[in-house]
Amino acid sequence: MTKVQEIRDLGVDDLRLKERDLYDQLFRLRIQKAMGQLDAPHKLRATRRELSRVKTILREKET
Repeated sequence: MTKVQEIRDLGVDDLRLKERDLYDQLFRLRIQKAMGQLDAPHKLRATRRELSRVKTILREKET
């Protein structure tokens, strides 16, 4: 999990790349959960929250 300040230091292109990576990671975690293979359920919540942070900061930078 990255800190908010580290996310704020990234550029818009880097934030979009991180957002895409987090969507992919979230997708993989959801598939694992559906198959019953998810080892650490807290990763799902942490990934969702980090994605929200990235999207919020991206929105702030775009306006």
